[in-house]
Amino acid sequence: MKKVLVVIDMQNDFIDGALGTAEAVKIVGSVAEKIREYEGQTVFATRDTHEENYLETAEGRHLPVPHCIRGTKGWEIRPEIAGALAQADAQVIDKPTFGSEVLARKLQKMAEQEELSIELAGLCTDICVVSNALLIKAKLPETPLRVDPACCAGVTRESHEAALLTMKMCQVDVGI
Repeated sequence: MKKVLVVIDMQNDFIDGALGTAEAVKIVGSVAEKIREYEGQTVFATRDTHEENYLETAEGRHLPVPHCIRGTKGWEIRPEIAGALAQADAQVIDKPTFGSEVLARKLQKMAEQEELSIELAGLCTDICVVSNALLIKAKLPETPLRVDPACCAGVTRESHEAALLTMKMCQVDVGI
């Protein structure tokens, strides 16, 4: 069985930038270590990517905080994470919304060739992690899918826990 790690949106704006939280700062070392554990395996990373017109989009109207604007420091993957991803030869996928259809399709194509076991880590548990987990689960319902709660953080502790419960109810292994 081929092991795959997906690292969701470990970008400056979600860690200590425009939408950063203390909880996000705390998981940086754990996520970097998780990536190193997958050395020699397949690693993907997503990068939330918005354009200058972000505030004019549906998401921007509901969350009027410019973040992850392409080419800005906030859009960049945190250096410690970027270094680990480079060492793991990870493929980075830019995504304009919460979940990545591109990522889900790539994983589906891989699963047609060999049996997979997929693990997710990253930010934010309650928005992009849950969105990607459910997209992957919908495309690959028989593939083992796990989210490491110690390598995730939500907008709040309560919304992190709620997202973990939602994923558990959808048969994603979240360790609870």
